[in-house]
Amino acid sequence: MKALITGITGQDGSYLTELLLKKGYEVYGLIRRSSSFNTDRIDHLYKDPHEQPKLKLIYADLTDGSNLHSVLNDINPDEVYNLGAQSHVRVSFDQPIYTTNVDALGTLRVLEAVRSMKKPAKFYQASSSEMYGKVLETPQTEKTPFYPRSPYGCAKVYSFWQTVNYRESYNLFACNGILFNHESPRRGETFVTRKITRAATRIKLGLQDKLYLGNLDAKRDWGFAGDYVEAMWLMMQQEKPDDYVIATGETHSVSEFLDEVFGRLNLDWKKHVEIDSKYFRPAEVDLLLGDASKAKKMLKWQPKVSFKELAVMMTDADMKIAQNEKIIQEHKS
Repeated sequence: MKALITGITGQDGSYLTELLLKKGYEVYGLIRRSSSFNTDRIDHLYKDPHEQPKLKLIYADLTDGSNLHSVLNDINPDEVYNLGAQSHVRVSFDQPIYTTNVDALGTLRVLEAVRSMKKPAKFYQASSSEMYGKVLETPQTEKTPFYPRSPYGCAKVYSFWQTVNYRESYNLFACNGILFNHESPRRGETFVTRKITRAATRIKLGLQDKLYLGNLDAKRDWGFAGDYVEAMWLMMQQEKPDDYVIATGETHSVSEFLDEVFGRLNLDWKKHVEIDSKYFRPAEVDLLLGDASKAKKMLKWQPKVSFKELAVMMTDADMKIAQNEKIIQEHKS
């Protein structure tokens, strides 16, 4: 089996690559050309360089449709996982046009490239709980209406419906995974959970003193990214394509995450956390809570890592990074 992953260098891309390689897949990843490498999350997946590698990286971009067309027809993958995106909700307010070009039109370009293949690949679209935005019911299911509250959320709604449309109009195997927040030690450092674990461990070792955050009352359904990529793969193994909510069914506030992380380090977060208005969104999303009943029934999927276990996992991983930073700082002084 051959799989192509857009966004392979991201958190989900790295965990999905691990999973597919373990299952014997040949994995192709699309990466954007940059003056510096951004492959840290997948570097450990390269084995003996003298062997035929099962993981191959190709330069391509979701803003270049003709290139995507060529790449997909050259590789001829069995499965395409579209994880690539400008994925930061707050940043989407600052860069709405770029976000829409990549996250909305980028999906359409990939769908068109898949449709152009002699034997179209199965297609997975990374949809988001941010599509629910100002939620119209709680918990949110596959039937809950969307009410996005950010350029990112709007772009993801566009991609969701294009995926459904290509499934129904062109008979493509195209499915949406509506993933609620999922974190890990590989989460980008500008996302609130990782921002907290990085800062807390640095504070513990005296490398910094303050952490600046926005809305501490925002509630999210937080799971482990490693669990969620398994759900992506399971969707692609079904007889018929469909759309699935992937979530834990629990909601926790940002302040609860602070409790877990700083508590793990025997610190009082209230002595170190300050509110900065620049981290508030122009339109807030106060509560997201997913109902993954359909995925549990149809895919036989279950989240394995709890909220507390996730906080511990991320804190312990970032403590190792902070300890290395401390050693480097002491050598310099």
